[in-house]
Amino acid sequence: MYYLCSDYKDTHILENYMKRTILFFTAILLTILMVGCCDCRKRAKLEKPLVGTEWQLVQIMGRDIMPQGDCFTLLLHDNGNATGQGDCNRFTATYQVTPTRAFTLSDLGSTRRYCENYEAENRYFDILERVTHYEMDADNMLLFSNGVLVAIMRPKTLQE
Repeated sequence: MYYLCSDYKDTHILENYMKRTILFFTAILLTILMVGCCDCRKRAKLEKPLVGTEWQLVQIMGRDIMPQGDCFTLLLHDNGNATGQGDCNRFTATYQVTPTRAFTLSDLGSTRRYCENYEAENRYFDILERVTHYEMDADNMLLFSNGVLVAIMRPKTLQE
């Protein structure tokens, strides 16, 4: 069996075309996988800003809670002040945040209205004062005290 020159040329061109097509689609697939797997890109899309977002408590010391209305909130202002609400009392504090996600609230003061659920409110205030750092997990702000998860907060707008 012998091949004519034109048959060989057509086969060679077809093989080169298929190789280039496979390489092209492989490169596209690898690019999609690398960009899609980048954790930082996912977080950047999902994370709410720490400052300026009104956060609401959804878990404290491993126990889920269902906050009602404006209860158990925290709002960090860009001037270093924090405000929020416990069960029935408002509070103010100062805060510090570092690029390594160290986070402290200090000088916490609150109104002193009578609350039927004062134990939960006091626990919330105590935990806020013990926070040492935070992490973001999508739209959740995880609050830690010396490496122990003590509270989870979500943007209030997601709760409603």
